[in-house]
Amino acid sequence: MPGSPIEVYRLTRKKHDQLWNTYVMRPLAAAFVAAIHRTPLTPNQITILSLSIAVTGSALFVALPSYRGSLVAVLVLELAYLLDCADGMLARYKKLASPTGHLFDFFVDELKAVLLVAVIGIHLHRKGGLGIDGSLWPAGGPGFLYAAVAGAVIVASGISLTNFVRRPELTGKDTPTEAHYETVGEKKPQSIVGRVASLVMTFLRFLNHYPSHIWIFALADRLDLFFWMYLALNALYLARGWLGLLVRFGRT
Repeated sequence: MPGSPIEVYRLTRKKHDQLWNTYVMRPLAAAFVAAIHRTPLTPNQITILSLSIAVTGSALFVALPSYRGSLVAVLVLELAYLLDCADGMLARYKKLASPTGHLFDFFVDELKAVLLVAVIGIHLHRKGGLGIDGSLWPAGGPGFLYAAVAGAVIVASGISLTNFVRRPELTGKDTPTEAHYETVGEKKPQSIVGRVASLVMTFLRFLNHYPSHIWIFALADRLDLFFWMYLALNALYLARGWLGLLVRFGRT
């Protein structure tokens, strides 16, 4: 049926998507898009609404340093992510997708990532949790505050790196309308090494996609483990990116 959630889902699916998106978030977002696609609401307005809700969820991490508080905060973040899925789906369904809209969506998504690592660090500072040295850091100690600052710097630096290496001046390609991961790696590797590397990259992409699993860590009351994992993944990405830049720009 035209305009139904099933039609919206079918016409706006992505080629390479997370399982959490495919089976949970995009069906829900398709229902939302089906309900509002005839209204004047634009994809960019939904992006802004998603950011507003994400900021609210982030504030809840700081305001409610408890197990129940973390569950409420994660629930609000997942609502923001549902809208984050819906903005692109609405753009594709109404054929409004554009490179500028994609860039705006990327900017907002990465702003959320910096905010997330900072507020979870503050949440753990107020609540206490497992430190990077394997010991329990008490509530009110400085460790998680230092880690929150370091994490925000790492994630923000990774975003700057990503924006730099995707510049048309470096890639020789115009800014895509699609998400970056939809435009690369379309050919399946033939060698065993290539297949293993592809599986590893897919798994790492899943780990870095916090909406897919942050709720599991919250339910288990182990946001400290999520925090350190997220920092480690972004630090590895940053180190790998800088290695590539040094090889490229450091040659004589």
